[in-house]
Amino acid sequence: MAEAPTTLQRIKGALDTLLVIDVFLVIAGAIWFAVAVALQSQQVEAPLQLFQRLWEPLFTPDIGLLMAAALLSGAVGWWQRRGLR
Repeated sequence: MAEAPTTLQRIKGALDTLLVIDVFLVIAGAIWFAVAVALQSQQVEAPLQLFQRLWEPLFTPDIGLLMAAALLSGAVGWWQRRGLR
């Protein structure tokens, strides 16, 4: 019979899920930026302007969340390994 996951395991699982979603959002933002810069060279300015308007309210917190979640996930993993000894 399988054991019920501990609170730390549930937290780590939730953080891992958050990281996966967040990584895809950051990758999508990077692709959007690259396409917008390429379009800017063709005098299509709207995508880059929209990206710039969304940088502070959307992409900056998203990147910060990715960094914080990665650090927290690493700390929780370290704590779990430390507890197994």
